[in-house]
Amino acid sequence: MLLLLHFIGARLLPWLLTAASWLLARSLNMPEPLVHATGLVVFAQVQAIENSVAKSLSTVRLSRRFLAWLRRGRP
Repeated sequence: MLLLLHFIGARLLPWLLTAASWLLARSLNMPEPLVHATGLVVFAQVQAIENSVAKSLSTVRLSRRFLAWLRRGRP
């Protein structure tokens, strides 16, 4: 069983990822390195957006904004 998991993780998974990348490049009629680079750029942009949203939605920041909103509403 352990040998099978090692085979899947070490041999089969990288081959499947390469095949999927090649198929995507063929379907988009683009070179495979360009597909890979585009994927990295998109990943970096999504990660930056998620980080900025997570920063603005942190519990500490939301609690401070809520308390400031409550104070502002009272005379």
